[in-house]
Amino acid sequence: MGNSYAGQLKTTRFEEVLHNSIEASLRSNSLVPRPVFSQLYLEAEQQLSALEGGSRVENEEEEGEGGLEQNCPPNPYQMQPPPEGCCTTDGFCQAGKDLRLVSISSEPIDVPAGFLLVGAKSPSLPDHLLVCAVDKRFLPDDDGHNALLGFSGNCVGCGKKGFCYFTEFSSHMNLKVTTQPKKQKHLKYYLIRNAQGALTKGPLICWKGSELRSRQASTSACSSSLFPPLESSGLPAPFSSEPGPGMTPSIPLGAPQAGPASDHASLTAAVGPAVFNGKGSPKHRPLVKHSPSAAPRPSALGILSNSGPPKKRHKGWSPESPSAADGGYPQGGGNRAKYESTGVTCMPQVGLVGPASVTFPVVASGEPVSVPDNLLKICKAKPVIFKGHGHFPYLCGNLNDVVVSPLLYTCYQNSQSISRAYGQYGASTIQPISEEMQLLLTVYYLVQLAADQVPLMEDLEQIFLRSWRESHLTEIRQYQQAPPQPVPLAPGAVVPVTSAQLPWLAGLAASSCNDSVHIIECTYSLAEGLSEMFRLLIEGKLAKTNYVVIICACRSAAIDSCIAVTGKYQARILSESLLTPAEYQKEVNSELVTGKVDSLGAFFSTLCPEGDIDILLDKFHQENQGQISSSLTASSVTKSASLDAGGTRVCTSYHLEPHRIRPFQLAVAQKLLSHVCSIADSSTQNLDLGSFEKVDFLICIPPSEVTYQQTLFHVWHSGVLLELGLEKEHMTKKRVEQYVLKLDAEAQTKFKSFLQNSFQNPHTLFVLIHDHAHWDLVSSAVHDLYSQSDPSVGLVDRLLNCKEVKEAPNIVVLHVTSFPYALQTQHTLISPYNEIHWPASYSNGVDLYPENKKYFGLSEFIESTLSGHSLPLLRYDSSFEAMVTALGKRFPRLHSAVIRTFVLVQHYTAAMMAVRGLSQMKNYTSVETLEITQNLINSPKQCPCGHGLMVLLRVPCSPLAAVAYERLAHVRARLALEEHFEIILGNPSSGITIGKHFLKQLKMWQKIEDAEWRPQTYLELEGLPCILIFSGMDPHGESLPRSLRYCDLRLINSSCLVRTALEQELGLAAYFVSSEAPLEKRARSEALESDAEKLSSTDNEDEELVTEGSTSEKRSPVKRERSRSHDSASSSLASKASSSARCGESPAQAQPAGPSRGDRARSPQPCGPAEEGRAPGERQWPRAGRGPPSVISRRSPGLAPQPEPGLKTGQWSIQVSVPSLSSSGSSAMPATGPLVLQAAQCSMTKACRRPPVVFLPKLVYDMVTSTDGSGLPKAASLLPSHSVMWASSFRPLLSKTMTSTEQSLYYRQWTVPRPSHMDYGSRAEGRVDGFHPRRLLLSGPPQIGKTGAYLQFLSILSRMLIRLTEVDVYDEEEININLREESDWHYLQLSDPWPDLELFKTLPFDYIIHDPKYEDASLICSHHQSVKSEDRGTRRKPEDLYVRRQTARMRLSKYAAYNTYHHCEQCHQYMGFHPRYQLYESTLHAFAFSYSMLGEEIQLHFIIPKSKEHHFVFSQPGGQLESMRLPLVTDKSHEYIKSPTFTPTTGRHEHGLFNLYHAMDGASHLHVLVVKEYEMAIYKKYWPNHIMLVLPSIFNSAGVGAAHFLIKELSYHNLELERNRQEELGIKPQDIWPFIVISDDSCVMWNVLDVDCGGERSREFSWSEKNVSLKHIMQHIEASPNITHYALIGMRKWSSKTGSREVREPFSRCHVHDFIILNVDLTQNVQYNQNRFMCDDVDFNLRVHSAGLLLCRFNRFSVMKQQIAVGGHRSFHITSKVSDSPMAIVPAQYICAPDSKHTFLTAPAQLLLEKFLQHHSHRFFPLSLKNHGHPVLSVDCYLNLGSQISVCYVSSRPHSLNISCSDLLFSGLLLYLCDSFVGAAFLKKFHFLKGATLCVICQDRNSLRQTVVRLELEDEWQFRLRDEFQTANAKEDRPLFFLTGRHI
Repeated sequence: MGNSYAGQLKTTRFEEVLHNSIEASLRSNSLVPRPVFSQLYLEAEQQLSALEGGSRVENEEEEGEGGLEQNCPPNPYQMQPPPEGCCTTDGFCQAGKDLRLVSISSEPIDVPAGFLLVGAKSPSLPDHLLVCAVDKRFLPDDDGHNALLGFSGNCVGCGKKGFCYFTEFSSHMNLKVTTQPKKQKHLKYYLIRNAQGALTKGPLICWKGSELRSRQASTSACSSSLFPPLESSGLPAPFSSEPGPGMTPSIPLGAPQAGPASDHASLTAAVGPAVFNGKGSPKHRPLVKHSPSAAPRPSALGILSNSGPPKKRHKGWSPESPSAADGGYPQGGGNRAKYESTGVTCMPQVGLVGPASVTFPVVASGEPVSVPDNLLKICKAKPVIFKGHGHFPYLCGNLNDVVVSPLLYTCYQNSQSISRAYGQYGASTIQPISEEMQLLLTVYYLVQLAADQVPLMEDLEQIFLRSWRESHLTEIRQYQQAPPQPVPLAPGAVVPVTSAQLPWLAGLAASSCNDSVHIIECTYSLAEGLSEMFRLLIEGKLAKTNYVVIICACRSAAIDSCIAVTGKYQARILSESLLTPAEYQKEVNSELVTGKVDSLGAFFSTLCPEGDIDILLDKFHQENQGQISSSLTASSVTKSASLDAGGTRVCTSYHLEPHRIRPFQLAVAQKLLSHVCSIADSSTQNLDLGSFEKVDFLICIPPSEVTYQQTLFHVWHSGVLLELGLEKEHMTKKRVEQYVLKLDAEAQTKFKSFLQNSFQNPHTLFVLIHDHAHWDLVSSAVHDLYSQSDPSVGLVDRLLNCKEVKEAPNIVVLHVTSFPYALQTQHTLISPYNEIHWPASYSNGVDLYPENKKYFGLSEFIESTLSGHSLPLLRYDSSFEAMVTALGKRFPRLHSAVIRTFVLVQHYTAAMMAVRGLSQMKNYTSVETLEITQNLINSPKQCPCGHGLMVLLRVPCSPLAAVAYERLAHVRARLALEEHFEIILGNPSSGITIGKHFLKQLKMWQKIEDAEWRPQTYLELEGLPCILIFSGMDPHGESLPRSLRYCDLRLINSSCLVRTALEQELGLAAYFVSSEAPLEKRARSEALESDAEKLSSTDNEDEELVTEGSTSEKRSPVKRERSRSHDSASSSLASKASSSARCGESPAQAQPAGPSRGDRARSPQPCGPAEEGRAPGERQWPRAGRGPPSVISRRSPGLAPQPEPGLKTGQWSIQVSVPSLSSSGSSAMPATGPLVLQAAQCSMTKACRRPPVVFLPKLVYDMVTSTDGSGLPKAASLLPSHSVMWASSFRPLLSKTMTSTEQSLYYRQWTVPRPSHMDYGSRAEGRVDGFHPRRLLLSGPPQIGKTGAYLQFLSILSRMLIRLTEVDVYDEEEININLREESDWHYLQLSDPWPDLELFKTLPFDYIIHDPKYEDASLICSHHQSVKSEDRGTRRKPEDLYVRRQTARMRLSKYAAYNTYHHCEQCHQYMGFHPRYQLYESTLHAFAFSYSMLGEEIQLHFIIPKSKEHHFVFSQPGGQLESMRLPLVTDKSHEYIKSPTFTPTTGRHEHGLFNLYHAMDGASHLHVLVVKEYEMAIYKKYWPNHIMLVLPSIFNSAGVGAAHFLIKELSYHNLELERNRQEELGIKPQDIWPFIVISDDSCVMWNVLDVDCGGERSREFSWSEKNVSLKHIMQHIEASPNITHYALIGMRKWSSKTGSREVREPFSRCHVHDFIILNVDLTQNVQYNQNRFMCDDVDFNLRVHSAGLLLCRFNRFSVMKQQIAVGGHRSFHITSKVSDSPMAIVPAQYICAPDSKHTFLTAPAQLLLEKFLQHHSHRFFPLSLKNHGHPVLSVDCYLNLGSQISVCYVSSRPHSLNISCSDLLFSGLLLYLCDSFVGAAFLKKFHFLKGATLCVICQDRNSLRQTVVRLELEDEWQFRLRDEFQTANAKEDRPLFFLTGRHI
């Protein structure tokens, strides 16, 4: 076994396939993945077949090396069991001897004659070779043939000889194979001795079939001698420095177009040193063996390398790899993934036929195809071969001149998988599109492509999808509701195409295309077709052919196919598109460094008939040297100065306007805020806004110096730092830098301090703003693998996605970007609900946010190219493109970026020369470039101040930018134009450098006097005539000034077609235009600024350069006409026409404002809204000795516009001004004649009124302006970003009607991140949805004002947090202070902490009510007051009765009581809402007691949560509630509050302040909510962990009196129960704590006064007030000596107006309200009136005092009451019972005559009575009105009779304390429900005025009569029948009746 395969047998192809398929079926896929080291050095190439779909099984003898495993069930090979007791360790033979090469390499080994040492591979030791000696007769020769069947070998370990079977030998060596052992599979390498005599791995053994995949893998020493020098092999020299596998080239690791394994070394680098004439290296073996230093002759076709260890060969891997480990990583790190044969279908690649870099053939079979030597030289382009279906042959030879890509194969595979999407519906009938049909459709597609178009994978996928849908329409309708898009490709039913018909049909399709598509049909394999194609190419027969389709349909089962792109234009674009950005830069760099471009320069110098351009330039320079007067400087600068001084003629382009935030930005800021609030409001507890006191932030931006300065500038001028309270008035630039983080090498330190800060300040909400968030999405895992690369790569992931940020509860991350697509994948961390999109300006034709500026973005630019617009703003330059194409053919080895740059620089050079008078040079430039240059040079001459235009020249590749800069600067110098315009090299890593002359001009225009000033942002170049060469692979959000006139994007990397990259480049031109005048109207009304020379320049168009002399290159008149309409777009005329002249502005408005200007204090000049960026604005940071800008120094938002929250990191506007970026149209300025003329002449003014003109490469222009089936630009359907890939080809197109939100959902469904993307692993984090709860995404078009919006958001968030931590508390002065007398009734011991009982008893009771809420209540008379209050009652007019009471905004302290909206970690458990705790279980307990006054038993219900049951006593057997535990008077513990707190509440389940956790400072306390029965459920829902006392249902409509009554009665009853219970434990009854607290539900905070008396006798004292916990106050009061002698204890109501007389005495004996501590023992016989709705506390206070009990108010404590707008007594609505109409019912209607037909009301009788008396008691007591000397006598009750009537309260109880009434004459008598204590004799003690009135109130008419009789009232009072009344209640509502009478 194992020896049956004979290398020399001429097996047929069929036998070989059969043999290999049997072998493959025995394979197992259980091998361990191999470590990195062996992958780099020891690996063979058979993974390639996996990429190709696993359809092949031939030539896989090398499988054991650890590559491809077939996707079949494991069928492990059964080895013979080893003999007992032998060694079975891997790497050792059964005799226990070490066989590993590393161990025995230096040991002498005896090798018999005719034997060779070879290395065997063991699957269980993938990184080791095992040494064995094998008879060389059984090994193959150089050609892979002539190996004898069988085997003969010796073990070098134990020396055992004569193994005749490889099976036996492999057992002895412990190879432990999983498939049948075969020598071809396991004997891999020859072993040779190196110069030091050590045994090392030598060449691969060339078994037949493996030769082309084998790889030379010798040591460095060997390779240096074995391989010829690089130069001799014809490889371009630059690549000799190609990094070896161990040294990854420095490349952006995010570059995902590099397939996971594309070797970043280089596209054209050597194919590894493994290919020798298509065979392995054994032909050189003897040479190596005997003479290691001898070098063989170089192979004719093989390309060898002599540098370092062997390089990894390019493989045909594409980024579609399902490899989780390394898709998209640079292969240099050596992380290699295993491919599953079907895995590729899951991850398609799109892009310009996809960005994957592959230069080595994909899996091959059959005979090798030799690539001809001079292919590139002859063809002028590298053909790009796309592997299609089936097998692909080996290529050998000149592999540098072809590019092979698997992307088409992947596309085919994905389209095959379309039908699987319906598998879940069980749609088994749906078949995938056939291979034949795919190929035919591909041919159709290629045939219809125009000569200048490039095939796109996305197009092909859509074609397949539509075709498939068309053929399965009925089935699809069955399984999918959405209507399909029928785009029939052929009428009628689709008939299947057979493989036999295919070549004929393909040929038929291609016959109409003038040979642009050529079909080659093969009979045997693709190899013959490829050879034929190469032959035709060499013979020049495919000159007109762009695509060659090779079809081999000989196999009955399937077809083989591939497509070669041979068109020079298409092949160049496609091969360059396969380069990653890093490879692209490297390629360009090497071409510059090695001087390859010199040939290009030399070519240019031959173009000019007059000789070399440089000679012309020198000649011009010498001729003009003496005479040049710098016309610009002389005229414009001096002129502007003089005019300025005269003050008459001045350019008004610099125009100062007050700044404001735009409505859009405000709307977006508010949307952001509402999203943050919704996170906080969700039940997930992810953000507790209530716990934050302030806002802090950090803005992270890409590492661009200009963007950094720009962002600092926005933050500085927005005033946000002052508003957030983060900085003081006079901040420095250094301080502002703390808030902006440039993501470069130093970022980590700054970020750590931010994290530390957030950790140390848990009550600050930190907003981490990630601006330009689509940049650097590389996973930090990639960075960790390749840490030697750029340290800033993967930084965003390392910082923003670190564990600390994710878990910090006080960090919110806000990603801000114009291109959010890469953050909208299936694995994104951002919830779709947390995305905020910039709002559209119009909805249904309505302008939502009216503004005088119109944003001009990509869609508007595209619109301008449509017919009907006079000026297309997007153009391409056809003559430039023609020259580039021609030169591309001439210099096929140069990258097109190099050619384009050199051509463009040449055009600018020629144009400058033409403008300077060398008119012959016009023929060597394009019309477009000439227009740009003329306007650039001439514009400053037309402005009195010398303002000019900016030309943006975008050169992404930095080395090329440097070349362009040097060349243009040189030409400018030779033409003496140095002072006409500046050339600026804009590099992300460095700042802006400009010449002294221009610096002086800028300072003069901006009125800057600071000698050190330098422009730091592009905005500060406002008005400077300049060419800005803008380099860097990506723009980083830099804003450009409004003087930008031309955006020259002709050099952008057009092959890099992904949506983000394209839109990012076009975003540079985004602009705000004044919306008053439509663009096209303005354009026509302008004067031409052109001269004859400019107009004549278009006439020379036909004389343009023809590089190769072929007439076909010369444009036909038709073509020229087209180009003029599209590219030049009437360039001579239209390009001049900018917009109508700006209306004049007065010179005063042109004044700049340096920080030292005086008027800064009057109007803020911060820079305008972010999007208004194009302006210099206030460019100075205040320096030492200077005042800061006014925005910083004054903050009065009420008086002046809010400072603008900044400019977007790249936001532009048209109307920006010197110190501020303006935001309103200029036409609002008054126009005066001469100034209008002046303004019209300044080209900058015109530039500001219209967007810039954008020049694009033709390819990009077509991509942007053409639309796909959905009506969107083609660019929108591209892959959204490099770092993502499509999840499936089976996806609909984006639709034109999609909103941003729908687009986001589309990308979230159809894209997945590549393995290199930071979100790649986010789904593995455990949560199903994977969204981070505190992460938001703000997206909006570029330059629209996002920075301004998010800075504004920070401001309003801060204001909201402050608002959240503030409440409105009542702030009213005590009333009736002046009615007190300064007599002996003060408590004079000012420093006593507690009242002295004896002293306190001597104080008289103050009857007067001082609580301001009773301002409208009746005054209570006492004998102490001398009533001098004639003004009493005039404080508030009746119509002011409902005027809002005075409140003050107070910041909540840490001791506040909270409502249900407060969540924080500490009180989650207290509230019972924490997700970690189960919802609190509660039990319902009935508690009954009898009360004689009600005449029945009262049944109350307690709802007691499990967590609170320890406060209660339950009976043991039944668990019945027995009592509530009470502490002892003698307890001194500080851990708990002794008094239970009862809070009656109604209608305030959300807003009541029942969370006392913080108020009690965490102390244990018993808190009971007293609720009505119908509200029990809702309160229970909101407060699940609170004890509820539920009132009986009869009290559902009762007032607060009923609650107070029941609380007090229940508490007394409980006190008795507790005394009985504890008496049994030996405790005296009087030792049980008798106090309870009755608190309002609006008590929010408690304060204490610290009084400094300065000595007892002194009348002078001072005090301070501070917030304290309720625990502190309660424990202080509870610790009072003799406390049980006080019946009621209370405290002051807080007021900011508290005066010294209120707080001078520490204690008062007076009324207490709101928060009272009640002694239920002493007050046993004093009851609350359960019927009362209002004033029941005053009534109760009077009863308690008259019972001779003590009321004590602690004046040094105060309670703050929050204003709560809902619930409480407001919840009682008095409405009509009969009519449904909501008529207003006035208090006069609350009573009526008995038995009348009066409308009855739905309200309790008691409420109607109290309300009526409050407003209309003067009807009953006319004599009492304003007659305070003669009050109304009120017996046993206090009812409010209104503020203009005084009452005198007396108690009828025996032994009660009453005031002396002997000298008082009363004006009325009020008897309210009087009881038996009131008798006739009692009333006779009092004296009344003549005509005094009486009012008797009873429950019914019967008791009314009985009372009159019992009290003998008719003796002194006269009654009339009509004087009887009742409340307006129906009989069933038990109205109250009253009788009035007059005193006789």
